[in-house]
Amino acid sequence: MNILGLGGVIDAVGKVADDLFTSDEERGRQALEQRKIEADLQQGQINVNQEEAKHASIFVAGWRPAVGWCGVAAMAYQFILYPMLVWAWAVLQAGGYVPAGLTPPPMLDTEALWVILTGILGIGSLRTVEKSKGVSR
Repeated sequence: MNILGLGGVIDAVGKVADDLFTSDEERGRQALEQRKIEADLQQGQINVNQEEAKHASIFVAGWRPAVGWCGVAAMAYQFILYPMLVWAWAVLQAGGYVPAGLTPPPMLDTEALWVILTGILGIGSLRTVEKSKGVSR
């Protein structure tokens, strides 16, 4: 029995309140569903990585090692070779072998370097896990 039509209003208010407040059980289900989606995405990426590694072409299977070696070369230049070059440059300028107005070679953009290398190292750590579990080429 609906007195003064309040039943519909009470139902509507209850539905709005239920939509606004999420229970712990609902949050847990949502978190579990999100983890399942992330696991599926990671498994898909692992499958793509495995197929790329099997490919006979160096342009498909070798892109990660190539980027890794470029990163190693950039790190070696930035943190080993460049400081020695600057020091040698100053010594050579003081000795008159290099003109005083000539500037030393440039530094690399380390922000871009770190973004690339951390991405590659993250991908490389997945391969380390694969190797420890006995997954080989």
